[in-house]
Amino acid sequence: MLSNIGVPGLILILVIALVIFGPKKLPEIGRAFGETLREFKKSTKGLRDEVLEELDEKKEARKS
Repeated sequence: MLSNIGVPGLILILVIALVIFGPKKLPEIGRAFGETLREFKKSTKGLRDEVLEELDEKKEARKS
């Protein structure tokens, strides 16, 4: 999805964000966005690990 935006589109989005939120709020918004992404990655990794563990257990049960 983001690969279709390109550099001009990204610059336009950043300029619009700067106009709407102002230069003082942008670092706070960026920090909050980064923390949200980090938490999302952590959650999806945990979920993926659980699913893989269940699949391994099922494979082991079939072998027995």
